[in-house]
Amino acid sequence: MSGARCPTLLFIAGSLLLVPGLAYAAGTGSSDPAASPGQTSGQPAQADQEGAPSPTLTPAEPVLKEAPPLPEIPVLNEEDARAEATRLTSAFRHEVPVALKVSSAQKAAWIMLAQEQIQQASFPLDRPQVVLVVDRNPAVQRMCLMLALPGQSDWQVIGSTKVSTGTTGRKFYYITPTGVFNNTADILGYRALGTKNENGIMGNGTKGMRVWDFGWQWAEKGWLPVPREKGQIRLEMHATDPVYLESRLGHVASEGCIRIPSSLNVFIDKHGLIDVEDEQMAVIDDRFRALLRPDRVASPLAGSAVIVVDSANRPDLAHVNISENKTAATHHTTQTHS
Repeated sequence: MSGARCPTLLFIAGSLLLVPGLAYAAGTGSSDPAASPGQTSGQPAQADQEGAPSPTLTPAEPVLKEAPPLPEIPVLNEEDARAEATRLTSAFRHEVPVALKVSSAQKAAWIMLAQEQIQQASFPLDRPQVVLVVDRNPAVQRMCLMLALPGQSDWQVIGSTKVSTGTTGRKFYYITPTGVFNNTADILGYRALGTKNENGIMGNGTKGMRVWDFGWQWAEKGWLPVPREKGQIRLEMHATDPVYLESRLGHVASEGCIRIPSSLNVFIDKHGLIDVEDEQMAVIDDRFRALLRPDRVASPLAGSAVIVVDSANRPDLAHVNISENKTAATHHTTQTHS
């Protein structure tokens, strides 16, 4: 997480002041604070267009007093972590009606692929935490919420749903990149306005749906032949139009972002599952406090990572029936933009 962890010097009327914890929200540019679910201020200019960047964080106003300390991140032992994961699993079954079952073969494959991405990214998995594993394989298109345990392969499944990642064959549509993508306090994120685009589509879902912004990432240009050139996209995770597009989840369809069901969006948001840094910053920065749900109950297993994997790239997993989708996997080219 960025932001000052050291004192700041101010020169005021010829005097030198030492102010601890002042510049905790460093940033550049100019924007209003991010809006809460019922507000519309502070949104990006195209808040309901897929891939619209978050508002740029500006430095907080100087306050000539010591900022409160950031809360400690909870670290549970394995027994307590598994008990909390079991509680989340029960909540998932009640709060996410589109949940899908996960077989032992699927679980093992996704854990192996996720751990490979963690190792490649040198991601510091130093405490039990929730991670969101996304399989971008066109024949799969699934997300699995898991309790990740340091140094162990026996992770615990919390729940799974269909998703949609980037498609091919359409101009300016990118293939969602693999890797570990963190929801950090460097980028505030925002909430959907619920407005419709020129095709009558709510690209980020209904008003108040959360949009997690992972910043600029390199991705393959899906409209070009292999080997594909890469370009930068604004990688985000968000809901989609509940009337026209949510029923199509399970197929590649997006411009590069990760589309998720609205009920899953609310579940992740309500339990703060990848908001561990945002939750810390909410103690000292009103912008983060305004972004987060007032009725949230943040899990002590909250983390920050979305891990995108691709089981299609692994011939050794060909014997594993990872997909539970009933229809054949094809690259759809519908004309509804989001």
